[in-house]
Amino acid sequence: MKQNLLRKLYVDKLKHLYSAENELVKALAKLAKAATSPDLRAGFERHIRQTREHMARLAMIFEALAESPQGKRCKGMEGLLREENEMIAEDAQPQELDMRLISAAQSVGHYEMAGYGCVLTYARLLGEDEAASLLKQTLNEEIETDAKLTKLAETIIIEAMELEDSAPAEKGFRKYLTKSARA
Repeated sequence: MKQNLLRKLYVDKLKHLYSAENELVKALAKLAKAATSPDLRAGFERHIRQTREHMARLAMIFEALAESPQGKRCKGMEGLLREENEMIAEDAQPQELDMRLISAAQSVGHYEMAGYGCVLTYARLLGEDEAASLLKQTLNEEIETDAKLTKLAETIIIEAMELEDSAPAEKGFRKYLTKSARA
């Protein structure tokens, strides 16, 4: 593959990520507002700040490349965010709503992780060491956020199960979740 083609793919994917992050800032504000768990709300608010940092890092990369971050719409993120809005609009009990919000956030986060993993590889192949470092930092933050959301989901499930009279099979599941949440 020629260097020019790889650079074009790299810049295009970076533009998609910039668009995705821009849309995500707005979406996270909706998630924070919809969340019933104070911990989940605080997590979304933290992620808004983090997403703005991701955009700033991408802007630094674009500046170093002498490229504009504008020009691409991330249709994949738009689709995920439409689905997220549908989840928020559905009538649900508070804990169910929070679980739906976590699911939506993790879907978006996994999409971002795939994108950042891709551009990180491109940056390394192109010898863009500073960009690779910035992209790796963002990828690590996305992975860390995903782990936090998983722990929070387990906690919410455990709390929901404690409110109900559990069937024997659910007790085994609760025991598993309690053990993994402490790990």
